[in-house]
Amino acid sequence: MSAETSRDLRLEIAHVLFIDIVGYSKLLHNQQSEVLRELNEVVRGTEQFRAADSAATLLRLPTGDGMALIFRESPEAPAKCALEIAQALKRHRQVQVRMGIHSGPVNEVTDINERANIAGAGINLAQRVMDCGDAGHILLSKRVAEDLENHERWRPYLHELGEAMVKHGVGIRLVNLVTEDLGNPQVPAKIQHKREARAILARRARRKGRNALILGLLIALAAIGLGFFLLRDRLLRRPIETQMDAKGIAVLPFENFSDDKENAFFADGIQDDILTSLARIKDLRVISRTSVMGYRG
Repeated sequence: MSAETSRDLRLEIAHVLFIDIVGYSKLLHNQQSEVLRELNEVVRGTEQFRAADSAATLLRLPTGDGMALIFRESPEAPAKCALEIAQALKRHRQVQVRMGIHSGPVNEVTDINERANIAGAGINLAQRVMDCGDAGHILLSKRVAEDLENHERWRPYLHELGEAMVKHGVGIRLVNLVTEDLGNPQVPAKIQHKREARAILARRARRKGRNALILGLLIALAAIGLGFFLLRDRLLRRPIETQMDAKGIAVLPFENFSDDKENAFFADGIQDDILTSLARIKDLRVISRTSVMGYRG
Protein backbone atom coordinates (compact mmCIF):
# COMPACT_ATOMS: atom_id res chain seq x y z
CA MET A 1 0.00 0.00 0.00
CA SER A 2 1.44 3.39 -1.02
CA ALA A 3 1.91 6.22 1.47
CA GLU A 4 -0.74 8.28 -0.34
CA THR A 5 -3.28 5.45 -0.18
CA SER A 6 -2.58 4.96 3.55
CA ARG A 7 -3.28 8.63 4.23
CA ASP A 8 -6.57 8.47 2.29
CA LEU A 9 -7.79 5.35 4.11
CA ARG A 10 -10.61 6.38 6.45
CA LEU A 11 -11.85 3.87 9.01
CA GLU A 12 -15.32 4.05 10.53
CA ILE A 13 -17.41 1.85 12.81
CA ALA A 14 -20.20 0.13 10.91
CA HIS A 15 -22.97 -2.19 12.06
CA VAL A 16 -23.01 -5.24 9.79
CA LEU A 17 -25.82 -7.73 9.20
CA PHE A 18 -24.54 -10.79 7.34
CA ILE A 19 -27.18 -13.09 5.81
CA ASP A 20 -26.60 -16.57 4.37
CA ILE A 21 -29.04 -18.98 2.69
CA VAL A 22 -28.68 -22.36 4.42
CA GLY A 23 -28.16 -25.27 2.02
CA TYR A 24 -27.81 -22.95 -0.98
CA SER A 25 -25.09 -25.01 -2.67
CA LYS A 26 -27.30 -28.13 -2.62
CA LEU A 27 -30.06 -26.45 -4.64
CA LEU A 28 -30.47 -26.71 -8.41
CA HIS A 29 -29.53 -23.59 -10.39
CA ASN A 30 -33.12 -22.54 -10.97
CA GLN A 31 -33.91 -23.11 -7.28
CA GLN A 32 -30.90 -21.00 -6.27
CA SER A 33 -32.12 -18.11 -8.44
CA GLU A 34 -35.63 -18.40 -7.03
CA VAL A 35 -34.69 -18.41 -3.31
CA LEU A 36 -32.19 -15.58 -3.85
CA ARG A 37 -34.88 -13.53 -5.61
CA GLU A 38 -37.33 -14.14 -2.74
CA LEU A 39 -34.71 -13.20 -0.13
CA ASN A 40 -33.87 -9.96 -1.98
CA GLU A 41 -37.55 -9.03 -2.10
CA VAL A 42 -37.99 -9.74 1.60
CA VAL A 43 -34.91 -7.71 2.57
CA ARG A 44 -35.83 -4.74 0.36
CA GLY A 45 -39.32 -4.75 1.87
CA THR A 46 -38.15 -4.25 5.48
CA GLU A 47 -38.64 -0.87 7.12
CA GLN A 48 -35.02 -0.67 8.32
CA PHE A 49 -33.67 -1.33 4.84
CA ARG A 50 -35.86 1.32 3.23
CA ALA A 51 -35.12 3.93 5.91
CA ALA A 52 -31.35 3.46 5.79
CA ASP A 53 -31.33 3.28 2.00
CA SER A 54 -33.27 6.53 1.63
CA ALA A 55 -30.92 8.19 4.15
CA ALA A 56 -27.88 6.98 2.18
CA THR A 57 -26.54 5.25 5.31
CA LEU A 58 -26.75 1.71 3.92
CA LEU A 59 -24.34 -0.24 1.75
CA ARG A 60 -25.36 -3.58 0.21
CA LEU A 61 -22.86 -6.30 -0.65
CA PRO A 62 -24.01 -9.44 -2.52
CA THR A 63 -22.16 -12.58 -1.44
CA GLY A 64 -23.48 -15.16 -3.89
CA ASP A 65 -25.53 -17.14 -1.41
CA GLY A 66 -26.69 -14.15 0.61
CA MET A 67 -25.67 -10.59 1.36
CA ALA A 68 -24.11 -8.19 3.82
CA LEU A 69 -25.97 -5.04 4.86
CA ILE A 70 -23.76 -2.32 6.35
CA PHE A 71 -25.62 0.22 8.47
CA ARG A 72 -23.70 3.37 9.40
CA GLU A 73 -25.82 4.92 12.15
CA SER A 74 -27.44 2.86 14.92
CA PRO A 75 -26.37 -0.58 16.23
CA GLU A 76 -30.10 -1.28 16.61
CA ALA A 77 -30.67 -1.05 12.85
CA PRO A 78 -29.21 -4.47 11.88
CA ALA A 79 -30.94 -6.18 14.82
CA LYS A 80 -34.33 -4.65 13.91
CA CYS A 81 -33.76 -5.52 10.25
CA ALA A 82 -32.90 -9.15 11.16
CA LEU A 83 -36.15 -9.51 13.12
CA GLU A 84 -38.15 -8.00 10.27
CA ILE A 85 -36.54 -10.45 7.83
CA ALA A 86 -37.26 -13.40 10.15
CA GLN A 87 -40.90 -12.31 10.44
CA ALA A 88 -41.34 -11.94 6.67
CA LEU A 89 -39.66 -15.29 5.93
CA LYS A 90 -42.43 -17.09 7.81
CA ARG A 91 -44.34 -16.71 4.54
CA HIS A 92 -41.40 -18.18 2.58
CA ARG A 93 -40.73 -21.49 4.31
CA GLN A 94 -38.46 -22.69 1.51
CA VAL A 95 -36.00 -19.87 2.24
CA GLN A 96 -33.92 -20.86 5.29
CA VAL A 97 -31.35 -18.31 6.41
CA ARG A 98 -28.94 -17.70 9.28
CA MET A 99 -27.83 -14.21 10.27
CA GLY A 100 -24.88 -12.71 12.14
CA ILE A 101 -24.41 -9.16 13.45
CA HIS A 102 -21.22 -7.38 14.49
CA SER A 103 -20.07 -3.79 14.90
CA GLY A 104 -16.51 -3.07 13.87
CA PRO A 105 -14.13 -1.01 11.74
CA VAL A 106 -14.65 -0.87 7.99
CA ASN A 107 -13.27 1.26 5.18
CA GLU A 108 -14.45 2.12 1.70
CA VAL A 109 -12.62 0.61 -1.26
CA THR A 110 -13.10 0.70 -5.01
CA ASP A 111 -13.85 -2.63 -6.70
CA ILE A 112 -12.80 -3.85 -10.14
CA ASN A 113 -15.78 -2.08 -11.71
CA GLU A 114 -14.72 1.25 -10.20
CA ARG A 115 -17.69 1.16 -7.87
CA ALA A 116 -17.66 1.96 -4.16
CA ASN A 117 -17.32 -1.11 -1.99
CA ILE A 118 -16.42 -1.73 1.62
CA ALA A 119 -14.04 -4.02 3.51
CA GLY A 120 -12.57 -4.46 6.97
CA ALA A 121 -12.61 -6.48 10.17
CA GLY A 122 -16.21 -5.49 10.91
CA ILE A 123 -17.46 -7.41 7.87
CA ASN A 124 -15.12 -10.36 8.38
CA LEU A 125 -16.18 -10.88 12.00
CA ALA A 126 -19.87 -10.50 11.15
CA GLN A 127 -19.44 -13.40 8.72
CA ARG A 128 -17.62 -15.47 11.39
CA VAL A 129 -20.49 -14.81 13.82
CA MET A 130 -23.03 -15.91 11.21
CA ASP A 131 -21.00 -19.05 10.37
CA CYS A 132 -21.52 -20.29 13.94
CA GLY A 133 -25.30 -20.43 13.51
CA ASP A 134 -27.84 -22.82 12.04
CA ALA A 135 -31.04 -22.15 10.12
CA GLY A 136 -33.14 -19.52 11.89
CA HIS A 137 -30.37 -18.24 14.17
CA ILE A 138 -29.75 -14.52 14.66
CA LEU A 139 -26.38 -14.40 16.39
CA LEU A 140 -24.74 -11.28 17.78
CA SER A 141 -21.20 -10.62 18.80
CA LYS A 142 -20.81 -9.69 22.47
CA ARG A 143 -19.92 -6.14 21.42
CA VAL A 144 -23.28 -5.66 19.73
CA ALA A 145 -25.14 -7.31 22.61
CA GLU A 146 -23.50 -4.96 25.12
CA ASP A 147 -24.79 -1.99 23.11
CA LEU A 148 -28.31 -3.42 22.92
CA GLU A 149 -28.64 -4.60 26.51
CA ASN A 150 -28.54 -0.99 27.67
CA HIS A 151 -32.05 -0.70 26.21
CA GLU A 152 -34.79 -2.40 28.19
CA ARG A 153 -36.65 -3.63 25.11
CA TRP A 154 -33.70 -5.80 23.98
CA ARG A 155 -32.51 -7.28 27.27
CA PRO A 156 -35.09 -10.14 27.54
CA TYR A 157 -34.17 -11.37 24.06
CA LEU A 158 -30.40 -11.67 24.52
CA HIS A 159 -29.16 -15.13 25.52
CA GLU A 160 -25.46 -15.77 26.21
CA LEU A 161 -23.88 -18.68 24.33
CA GLY A 162 -20.28 -18.30 25.51
CA GLU A 163 -17.14 -18.21 23.43
CA ALA A 164 -16.71 -19.90 20.06
CA MET A 165 -13.43 -20.41 18.22
CA VAL A 166 -13.59 -19.29 14.60
CA LYS A 167 -11.14 -18.96 11.72
CA HIS A 168 -7.47 -18.39 12.58
CA GLY A 169 -8.09 -19.43 16.18
CA VAL A 170 -9.95 -16.22 17.03
CA GLY A 171 -12.37 -16.48 19.96
CA ILE A 172 -15.70 -14.64 19.72
CA ARG A 173 -18.25 -14.38 22.51
CA LEU A 174 -21.71 -14.96 21.04
CA VAL A 175 -25.24 -14.00 22.05
CA ASN A 176 -28.42 -15.48 20.59
CA LEU A 177 -31.18 -13.01 19.68
CA VAL A 178 -34.52 -14.79 20.28
CA THR A 179 -37.98 -13.32 20.84
CA GLU A 180 -41.21 -15.14 21.66
CA ASP A 181 -41.72 -16.18 18.03
CA LEU A 182 -38.61 -15.13 16.10
CA GLY A 183 -35.12 -16.59 15.97
CA ASN A 184 -33.88 -20.07 16.84
CA PRO A 185 -33.81 -20.80 20.60
CA GLN A 186 -31.63 -23.92 20.20
CA VAL A 187 -27.90 -23.84 20.92
CA PRO A 188 -26.04 -23.82 17.57
CA ALA A 189 -24.65 -27.23 16.64
CA LYS A 190 -21.04 -25.98 16.49
CA ILE A 191 -21.22 -24.61 20.01
CA GLN A 192 -23.09 -27.66 21.32
CA HIS A 193 -20.44 -30.00 19.90
CA LYS A 194 -17.69 -28.00 21.60
CA ARG A 195 -19.60 -28.05 24.89
CA GLU A 196 -19.95 -31.81 24.65
CA ALA A 197 -16.24 -32.16 23.84
CA ARG A 198 -15.33 -30.05 26.87
CA ALA A 199 -17.68 -32.13 29.04
CA ILE A 200 -16.02 -35.35 27.82
CA LEU A 201 -12.57 -33.96 28.60
CA ALA A 202 -13.76 -32.88 32.06
CA ARG A 203 -15.16 -36.36 32.76
CA ARG A 204 -11.91 -37.94 31.60
CA ALA A 205 -9.95 -35.63 33.88
CA ARG A 206 -12.18 -36.51 36.85
CA ARG A 207 -11.92 -40.22 36.01
CA LYS A 208 -8.14 -39.96 35.74
CA GLY A 209 -7.98 -38.22 39.12
CA ARG A 210 -10.24 -40.85 40.67
CA ASN A 211 -8.13 -43.66 39.20
CA ALA A 212 -4.98 -42.05 40.56
CA LEU A 213 -6.58 -41.86 44.02
CA ILE A 214 -7.63 -45.51 43.88
CA LEU A 215 -4.15 -46.53 42.73
CA GLY A 216 -2.61 -44.56 45.59
CA LEU A 217 -4.91 -46.26 48.10
CA LEU A 218 -4.06 -49.69 46.69
CA ILE A 219 -0.35 -48.95 46.93
CA ALA A 220 -0.80 -47.75 50.50
CA LEU A 221 -2.77 -50.90 51.42
CA ALA A 222 -0.16 -53.08 49.74
CA ALA A 223 2.59 -51.34 51.71
CA ILE A 224 0.67 -51.83 54.96
CA GLY A 225 0.08 -55.50 54.14
CA LEU A 226 3.74 -56.05 53.28
CA GLY A 227 4.84 -54.35 56.49
CA PHE A 228 2.45 -56.44 58.53
CA PHE A 229 3.71 -59.60 56.83
CA LEU A 230 7.35 -58.75 57.56
CA LEU A 231 6.66 -57.79 61.17
CA ARG A 232 3.99 -60.33 61.98
CA ASP A 233 6.23 -62.35 64.35
CA ARG A 234 6.95 -59.27 66.44
CA LEU A 235 3.40 -57.97 66.30
CA LEU A 236 1.81 -61.31 67.14
CA ARG A 237 4.32 -62.48 69.74
CA ARG A 238 2.37 -63.39 72.90
CA PRO A 239 3.30 -64.92 76.26
CA ILE A 240 3.23 -68.69 76.49
CA GLU A 241 0.23 -68.55 78.80
CA THR A 242 -1.91 -66.86 76.10
CA GLN A 243 -0.82 -69.38 73.48
CA MET A 244 -1.85 -72.39 75.56
CA ASP A 245 -5.23 -74.01 75.11
CA ALA A 246 -6.88 -77.17 76.40
CA LYS A 247 -4.83 -79.42 74.06
CA GLY A 248 -1.57 -77.54 74.17
CA ILE A 249 1.57 -78.20 76.19
CA ALA A 250 4.85 -76.47 76.73
CA VAL A 251 8.07 -78.03 78.00
CA LEU A 252 10.02 -75.44 79.94
CA PRO A 253 13.83 -75.49 79.88
CA PHE A 254 15.53 -77.65 82.52
CA GLU A 255 17.94 -76.00 84.96
CA ASN A 256 21.42 -77.40 85.60
CA PHE A 257 21.94 -77.31 89.39
CA SER A 258 25.21 -79.23 89.31
CA ASP A 259 28.60 -77.58 89.44
CA ASP A 260 29.51 -79.09 86.10
CA LYS A 261 28.36 -76.64 83.41
CA GLU A 262 28.66 -79.27 80.74
CA ASN A 263 25.54 -80.92 82.18
CA ALA A 264 23.56 -78.01 80.67
CA PHE A 265 23.84 -79.74 77.27
CA PHE A 266 22.42 -82.85 78.90
CA ALA A 267 19.44 -80.81 80.22
CA ASP A 268 18.76 -79.35 76.76
CA GLY A 269 18.88 -82.83 75.26
CA ILE A 270 16.28 -84.10 77.70
CA GLN A 271 13.98 -81.18 76.73
CA ASP A 272 14.41 -81.94 73.03
CA ASP A 273 13.65 -85.63 73.54
CA ILE A 274 10.49 -84.82 75.45
CA LEU A 275 9.34 -82.33 72.81
CA THR A 276 9.97 -84.87 70.05
CA SER A 277 7.96 -87.51 71.83
CA LEU A 278 5.07 -85.21 72.57
CA ALA A 279 4.98 -83.99 68.97
CA ARG A 280 4.03 -87.51 67.88
CA ILE A 281 0.68 -87.19 69.64
CA LYS A 282 -1.79 -86.21 66.89
CA ASP A 283 -4.24 -83.99 68.77
CA LEU A 284 -1.68 -82.34 71.05
CA ARG A 285 -0.26 -78.93 70.19
CA VAL A 286 3.31 -78.59 71.43
CA ILE A 287 4.78 -75.14 71.95
CA SER A 288 8.12 -74.87 70.19
CA ARG A 289 11.38 -74.77 72.12
CA THR A 290 12.18 -71.31 70.75
CA SER A 291 8.97 -69.87 72.18
CA VAL A 292 9.75 -71.03 75.73
CA MET A 293 13.42 -70.06 75.87
CA GLY A 294 12.41 -66.78 77.47
CA TYR A 295 11.49 -68.74 80.61
CA ARG A 296 15.01 -70.17 81.11
CA GLY A 297 16.31 -69.15 84.52
